[in-house]
Amino acid sequence: MNLQIQKSPIGLDGVPAAETALSHVDGARGELIIAGERVGELARAASFEGVTARLWTAGTGQPIGEAEVRAELGAARQRAFVRLPQLLAATAGLSIVDGVRAAVAALRAEPGLSDEATIVGALPVIAGALVRRGRGAAPLPPDPTQGHAADTLAMMRGDRPDAGAAAALDAYLVTVSDHGMNASTFAARVVASTAADLFAAVTAGYCALTGPLHGGAPEPVLEMLDAIGTPERIAPWIDAALARGERLMGFGHRIYRVRDPRADVLKATVERLTAAGVDLPLASAVESYAREALRRAKPHRPLETNVEFFTAILLDALGIPRQAFTPVFAVARAAGWTAHAREQQRTGRLLRPGSVYVGQVPR
Repeated sequence: MNLQIQKSPIGLDGVPAAETALSHVDGARGELIIAGERVGELARAASFEGVTARLWTAGTGQPIGEAEVRAELGAARQRAFVRLPQLLAATAGLSIVDGVRAAVAALRAEPGLSDEATIVGALPVIAGALVRRGRGAAPLPPDPTQGHAADTLAMMRGDRPDAGAAAALDAYLVTVSDHGMNASTFAARVVASTAADLFAAVTAGYCALTGPLHGGAPEPVLEMLDAIGTPERIAPWIDAALARGERLMGFGHRIYRVRDPRADVLKATVERLTAAGVDLPLASAVESYAREALRRAKPHRPLETNVEFFTAILLDALGIPRQAFTPVFAVARAAGWTAHAREQQRTGRLLRPGSVYVGQVPR
């Protein structure tokens, strides 16, 4: 018996799964548009609350302003802090990354708050409490009068950040708030398409983010820089790593065939933090030599700097522990996850892709 199977791209590369007004990635041109603005312009002009307002407006079809989002997130952070004992009940003995997963799964609707605000507001409270617990310290209450970025830093570090540090984290949150149909966003949309609630959809998105092929690359960037150590070791270390066939962390991207535009935004942000003791000359020299070495070693495969390279340097400079890099990524991406889930529920249908059967066929 002949079984005719129409094959489609494995991994769904290039297969549209939804129509969206939220963000667009053009890998060939190295362009990212979020809610109608190029990411560089957005990071210069908008706060995290502002970009969240844009995403939620596009996702739900109901206009919401930056001031309303700021007030809702402040209230949501307070509500999450009150519920911390319940949210952290299942996190004993877990790492920060896994503890956030367990606590996010315990979120529920809060009277007087949108589910979107409940989720986005809770994430920095949960992550901050777990970071503090790892240091043997009690969680710190949020300050609803502060911006989301400044309050996130305060709850993690135990001090009120200066304006420069708060602005740097704010730029990071804006830059990574959404990124097309990435793996975690697709996971959130699949769950939302079943008519499950927003909490289930975001839990799925966070679980996808914890995979090392999606959200786990910034920490190894710092490990690479630690291993290199000094400018004299840059060339021999990178050449030896490539000779062994190892991947250079922070270079190459599944979508971008040219430089990741988010890398330029975060590099400029790091340059404004040199007073915080960032060893940018080493990082810049590593980036420059790595790009040159990769062009020599793999001339037919573009491997440019991606967002993880400068994410690692930025978050480390802000005093965020490496184990919390993925949760801080989620603090930002939750704005996109919630918007995509609402858009899927409002305009989409059940997501049920096909597959290519390669097993035996009965006679």
